[in-house]
Amino acid sequence: MPSGNPTPRAPGTLALRAMALLAVAFGLLTLKEGGSVLFGSAAARAAAGAYVPFVLWFNFGAGFAYVVAGLGMGLRQRWAAPLAALIAAATALTFAVLGVHIAQGGAFEMRTVAAMALRTTVWAVLAWLAFRHLGRQHSPNLLSE
Repeated sequence: MPSGNPTPRAPGTLALRAMALLAVAFGLLTLKEGGSVLFGSAAARAAAGAYVPFVLWFNFGAGFAYVVAGLGMGLRQRWAAPLAALIAAATALTFAVLGVHIAQGGAFEMRTVAAMALRTTVWAVLAWLAFRHLGRQHSPNLLSE
């Protein structure tokens, strides 16, 4: 007789869904905001202030990777974990280069520093969680069948 309990889910399913939604939403927001400055009006560029072009282009391009990684996490694809780690590492490297730019007296907005700190932290955590959750999955060996 059924107990009325819902069917158990695979470990980490809720966490993976939350990670996937965060990654995709973060990516879409990044594409929207970065695209409005890169391809929008002069008013949009003026509102951005002293943005750093290489950081803006990196973040815009990374927005596509955010969406792909998020979709991979949502679909429980193991490749999403190394992609998230690559995003985290590339973001940290870009953040470091921003630091050099600032140290050399380059113009910047403090909100760019805060945004890069947030992006680096979010993707480091997402990569760690992705490896933790996706790394536990059984990977069938197609050659042994």
